[in-house]
Amino acid sequence: MENLISLVNKLQRACTALGDHGEESALPTLWDSLPAIAVVGGQSSGKSSVLESIVGKDFLPRGSGIVTRRPLVLQLQKIDEGREYAEFLHLPRKRFTDFALVRKEISDETDRETGRSKQISAVPIHLSIYSPNVVNLTMIDLPGLTKVAVEGQPDSVVADIENMVRSFIEKPNCIILAISPANQDLATSDAIKISREVDPKGERTFGVLTKIDLMDKGTDAVDILEGKAYRLQYPWIGVVNRSQADINKSVDMIAARRREREYFASSPDYKHLAHRMGSEHLGKMLSKHLETVIKSRIPGIQSLINKSIIELEAELNRLGKPIAADAGGKLYTIMEICRIFDQIYKEHLDGVRSGGDKIYNVFDNQLPAALKRLQFDKHLSMENVRKLITEADGYQPHLIAPEQGYRRLIESSLVTIRGPAEAAVDAVHSILKELVHKAISETVELKQYPTLRVEVGNAAVDSLDKMREESKKATLKLVDMESSYLTVDFFRKLPQDIEKGGNPTHSIFDRYNDSYLRRIGTTVLSYVNMVCGSLRNSIPKSIVYCQVREAKRSLLDHFFTELGKRDPKQLSKLLDEDPAVMERRAALAKRLELYRSAQAEIDAVAWAK
Repeated sequence: MENLISLVNKLQRACTALGDHGEESALPTLWDSLPAIAVVGGQSSGKSSVLESIVGKDFLPRGSGIVTRRPLVLQLQKIDEGREYAEFLHLPRKRFTDFALVRKEISDETDRETGRSKQISAVPIHLSIYSPNVVNLTMIDLPGLTKVAVEGQPDSVVADIENMVRSFIEKPNCIILAISPANQDLATSDAIKISREVDPKGERTFGVLTKIDLMDKGTDAVDILEGKAYRLQYPWIGVVNRSQADINKSVDMIAARRREREYFASSPDYKHLAHRMGSEHLGKMLSKHLETVIKSRIPGIQSLINKSIIELEAELNRLGKPIAADAGGKLYTIMEICRIFDQIYKEHLDGVRSGGDKIYNVFDNQLPAALKRLQFDKHLSMENVRKLITEADGYQPHLIAPEQGYRRLIESSLVTIRGPAEAAVDAVHSILKELVHKAISETVELKQYPTLRVEVGNAAVDSLDKMREESKKATLKLVDMESSYLTVDFFRKLPQDIEKGGNPTHSIFDRYNDSYLRRIGTTVLSYVNMVCGSLRNSIPKSIVYCQVREAKRSLLDHFFTELGKRDPKQLSKLLDEDPAVMERRAALAKRLELYRSAQAEIDAVAWAK
């Protein structure tokens, strides 16, 4: 069972070292789940004397006004033999064997946190005392409740202390040790009053009655100690502390304990209660009760730890890794993030993620629809054919076939295909840009660094712009190639009027009649439709080759080249993480370290059993 108290001691020290004091914060707290005994009492209630009696040493600061201004986590650990000593968590390699120096260090450490302004602080001081004369026990000494502020303290200190005490004792895992002086009316006890507020049934409150020996003659505290005046679930315990004169004379604590035992054993009023009175009994009883409570809470603590580790790891993963300190590490981080973005972008194009299918829609629907809208039959109307044929003949009408007229009609029709071809290039460009923004938003690591996110986005779009220009050149060349060289076989296969020369009975000028011109228009339309069918297949190939394929291959190549030329300061600017995120990550990492340490400690105790 002793291992259980040692376990909680280790966890409490780890909590303090890693910034978990149980205060309200956005981080999960382990401190609040750990069973603890909080010592509560008003000023001059004898609280310090009770603690020193349990320890058997003078070690607490004394004086007028508010002496305890920070919680003191007092961890007592019994050793088999050897000289007793004390250690502070904030001075891990220093042992104190002179307890007067322990008292001084408590005062000095309080001032380091609060200054000499007599302010209070919720950040605890951890003190471990190793001695053959103590029981395994952990207590938290809280600032004494007061009704007035002393000189040098703000008026709010009264409420501040009460709020701090309440924040400790209102937690369901806190055992309350309420110290009340017997020579004052219990109804006015600060400790009982605040304990009743948070534990109205007295289920986790232990009442300790001090200064029994200082009560007025003819009065006694029997009704209180027997639980008749104020009932708690656990029996009241009376103690007799050293008097101020004893303290001034440095009366030995062991002798003081012996005198306390003699007082209760010999007192006619209290001898029937002597077996459960005194500071020695108080220490043993608290130790046993704390062990029982810890044992019952261990499964819940384990569950909380496991759940919190999962939550902390998930949030740390979401926040991303911390920034490397050196230039090489920064460059590596940037390159890795860019590769992750690039992979996500490729997955969109390859169909692993959504979006790439929109490109196929351009080729299968938008481009064919745009080509249909060109309405070549209207362009090849009778009037337009006559006009172009006549213009092509010039002053010398054609003799056999109007070859120049054919060329002009075909070229003027094919040039209109440039519009749909360019539109297809632009449509695919827009989709590729859209996928860049989508991939950026899906790259969790880029959310961590706003400047890098913007630069990667700009670099990707710049590359796509260049690819679009190359794609336009290549795609329009396909259209221009069809205009620059006509497929001869198509015209060779056309039917002639009479072998090769046509009908010689028709004059040249008869060839401008409607029937003849209609035939030319029909021939040209057939050829243009044939070319359209060919371009409908070749334009997508050109676009995919120049834009989609290149986007997959070299989207950030230029950015990587420029990145290698940047100095460390410029690299740091790219990794300009939000300071709030950096602070949050550091806090989460420390809290995760605490929970993993706690998990290991609890597992070690479990295996030891």
